[in-house]
Amino acid sequence: MEYFSEEHSKLLLLKEWLVKVDAQTAKPYLFKFYSSSVDLTSCFMITDTKCIWAEVLNSKQFARRWRECNRRISSPLLDDDAEEAWRTRNLDLLSRAHTLGGVSDVSFEPVESKIADLAFELECDTFKWRWDTVFVGHKASADILSRHLIMPLISVNHLAFSSPNAVGDFSGDELEKAIDKIGRTARRTVDTHIKNAMSKPRLATTLRRMTAVFNFISDLPKVTIANDVTPLQPREPTPKLSTGTELSRSTGSYVTDKTTGIRGDLKSEAIALGVQSPITADVDMGSATESESDSHPHASMSRESANKRPVTESQHGTTAAKFPVPSKAPSPAPSGPQNRNAIKPPPVSSDTDSSPIRPTKKSRPPPASDEDSEEERKKLAAQIKSGATSVRGTRQPLRRGGRKF
Repeated sequence: MEYFSEEHSKLLLLKEWLVKVDAQTAKPYLFKFYSSSVDLTSCFMITDTKCIWAEVLNSKQFARRWRECNRRISSPLLDDDAEEAWRTRNLDLLSRAHTLGGVSDVSFEPVESKIADLAFELECDTFKWRWDTVFVGHKASADILSRHLIMPLISVNHLAFSSPNAVGDFSGDELEKAIDKIGRTARRTVDTHIKNAMSKPRLATTLRRMTAVFNFISDLPKVTIANDVTPLQPREPTPKLSTGTELSRSTGSYVTDKTTGIRGDLKSEAIALGVQSPITADVDMGSATESESDSHPHASMSRESANKRPVTESQHGTTAAKFPVPSKAPSPAPSGPQNRNAIKPPPVSSDTDSSPIRPTKKSRPPPASDEDSEEERKKLAAQIKSGATSVRGTRQPLRRGGRKF
């Protein structure tokens, strides 16, 4: 038995694909057959669209196989001329069985074989035949399937989808001319032909839907006629606006106001504590309070006095545990000369509402006499000697006024 070679594959390019189905497994098979009346050789190729099996027989092998399969028919050994005529007649009968018109009258049944990878029998009323095929290999199978099946199917589909009329409406001559034209173009530039054939939306989407249906996919894609324009640009993410971010009407861009974000944070903290603090009151004044604090020199002092005001009963429940208020002892009145040279604190501006409690104005004590001052000096010296220190209150910053000329 000869091996299936490239020359045998080229001989089968002129033959049509024939189809038979295994009745037991319902598996379809495609096969081709070629025979030569000159040297009485034959070659056979069969596939399940995944692998290729083949067998090549010369004249002697064909005669021996025929006599083995048809023992019920008398096949006596003849002389050379009669033997050659007998072989030619039987090979022609086998060739007619491997045609589109004769394959339907032949039964197909796979059988077990000790020498073949895939064996099956063909049987009709007049004769019986068996093929013992061998696997040709994966590389040869892929090459044969591409040349014999895949590329021709792509070209035929291109013809069917690119023609203005249906291919079934063409006559024999018209169809042959159209096939020859497309075949010559595809043979010269295979890359351009494949690109033009597979890039058509109707053909590509039809093949896609057929693939999905054939592989039991539930969500079937649609068949489209025109190409969908898809912009090849990255999609910009939607900007997330943080607290205090606003859209500028003049420039159309996003501008972040830091003061707005700070106010929002302070307000949220005050609400969580349940306290109406002077900080939130000052924040609620907005930009007007900020401008007034810049214009009035005593605005900072008003905030300090507001921060030092006593805690109310509602506030005491939440802030007394965290911030204990130290007790203040009354400070002794300053002496006469010091009291005279003391500088009065400037009056607090009442334009803003940020300082609801005004500092009380202290009355000037009457001038002390020399006797009183002498007694106070003696008391102070006695306290220093005994080591006792007087409890003083919170020291206030000194406000120096302008020079007087």
